[in-house]
Amino acid sequence: MTSARLWQRFTPAERMARFTVYFAVVAAIAASLQTVQVIPEFISDAPEQMADMLRRMWPVAWGFYPEGVHEPLLDSLHIATLGTVFAVLMAVPVAFLAAKNVTPFAWVNYTAKVILVSARSVNTLIWALFFVAVFGPGALAGTLAIAFHSIGFTGKLLGEALEESNRGSIEALQAAGAPWLAVALKGYWPQVRPAFWGIVLFRWDINVRESAVLGFVGAGGVGMALDTALNLFQWERAAMILIAIFAVVLAAEVATTQLRKRIL
Repeated sequence: MTSARLWQRFTPAERMARFTVYFAVVAAIAASLQTVQVIPEFISDAPEQMADMLRRMWPVAWGFYPEGVHEPLLDSLHIATLGTVFAVLMAVPVAFLAAKNVTPFAWVNYTAKVILVSARSVNTLIWALFFVAVFGPGALAGTLAIAFHSIGFTGKLLGEALEESNRGSIEALQAAGAPWLAVALKGYWPQVRPAFWGIVLFRWDINVRESAVLGFVGAGGVGMALDTALNLFQWERAAMILIAIFAVVLAAEVATTQLRKRIL
């Protein structure tokens, strides 16, 4: 008579691996709490401080919009739009160099991917601090910060779309003796066009959000107006600026959604 087998969901090795992962997560959380040095008194006092700040923000200074919010808000939109355009112009050639099926040279692929990783590994605010130091405060620094940070995001996703393209039409064009530009325009572009426009619209939507905070480091836009209001404790004006930023971000989300439906 054979003994009954005991069914177990995980093997001993799998249970040990799961325990190791759980233990590492708990240890990381415990170490983070000690490093952050959370002060319980500040946490318990946070609701009262938040309520006090909201009372200071009311009533909202609606009349401040024409003179102090409208122009900086337009600057933020211009920074996001121009930054996205410059990023696309710089990212497209790098994406072609990073795609293995387009550029069959390993060292070129590696160099292009290093450029993409380097661009997106530096935060937009860090880029803004750098360009403010080079060009001085203003919208130019913000535009370049948005552009250089967006290269990594745009180039990576576009390069992946190029690598996933069907080789049939590409090989047919190459066999017919078509030049490289014709192969790119007639072979690759029709296949990656939906992905390209989706990437561009999504990146512009992100850049609209990021452009609102670049002013805190002097890179132009509505963030400079918000920073001034906060430094001067003008809470009613700060509330007006925050509402305007929220409205623009919401409008950008609706606009990109509708454009995706029409284009894609």
